Amino acid sequence: MHAFRPLFGTTIALALSGLVQLTSISSIAGRVAPSAPAAQAPVAGGATRFTEPSPLDFTDHDGYVSLFDGVSLKGWDGHPKFWRVEGGAIVGESTPANPSGNTYIVYRDLEAKDFTLKFEIKIDGDGGSGFQYRSKTGLPWRRPIAANVTANAGPLNLNWMMTGPQADFWPSRVYTGQFYSENTPMGILAWRGQIVEGYGETRKRLMGTIGDRERLGTLVRMNDWNQYTVIARGTTCLHIINGQLMAAMIDDDPASSNNQSGLFGIELEAITRVSVRNIWVKKIR
Repeated sequence: MHAFRPLFGTTIALALSGLVQLTSISSIAGRVAPSAPAAQAPVAGGATRFTEPSPLDFTDHDGYVSLFDGVSLKGWDGHPKFWRVEGGAIVGESTPANPSGNTYIVYRDLEAKDFTLKFEIKIDGDGGSGFQYRSKTGLPWRRPIAANVTANAGPLNLNWMMTGPQADFWPSRVYTGQFYSENTPMGILAWRGQIVEGYGETRKRLMGTIGDRERLGTLVRMNDWNQYTVIARGTTCLHIINGQLMAAMIDDDPASSNNQSGLFGIELEAITRVSVRNIWVKKIR
């Protein structure tokens, strides 16, 4: 973990789909002032007219498919003791009387590598969760399982355990928005507020900053709905919450688990209640 106090107004360069796109973070409120024109259109006399991109619209689902019908767990696979549909959302809940430990609900009907994912998520209380993508099931679990969890949930079912990239969401702590590699030795690769370039398990390097980790956290809503966007293209993944870029990870190792086509899923961790709704994916490949 790096001890630093990054400055706002930093201009960052991200390699996205083989192209370099410059983004200037103009304020903690998430207002983005483009440092380069969004588009160019010729006008009479050979001059160039510069235009802005269309405004942010989280509800734009053109080209997207829905992963959740709002009323059932069709396509989803998780331990029935912990997952249900309630109030138009997928709800995962772990209580002292019904502890889950780490467990996941997996969407089985779609795999993707390059995509844009949008969903809304809420945590009630102080617990943690996250949204898995490019992930696998059935792989050996690296961490011990508490005896009370095994007694309650039964023997570990690897079909309900996920390995791969996670868009972390833990509003009461600094983890929300970070890039986490679940069930691998890599762990946290890009903390909230960081742009990191790495090569699988071999190395990672801080390349720039988005903003102060704690101040970015003020944009995360406690006990309320948050809009989460994950953009994955090639070796680059971006995590955006409520319109604000939170973390960027570039993993240049083609064999890394971060760079494989995989499944989507939701994590339930510790004693908490997580709700997720309006899950949409635009698959590129």
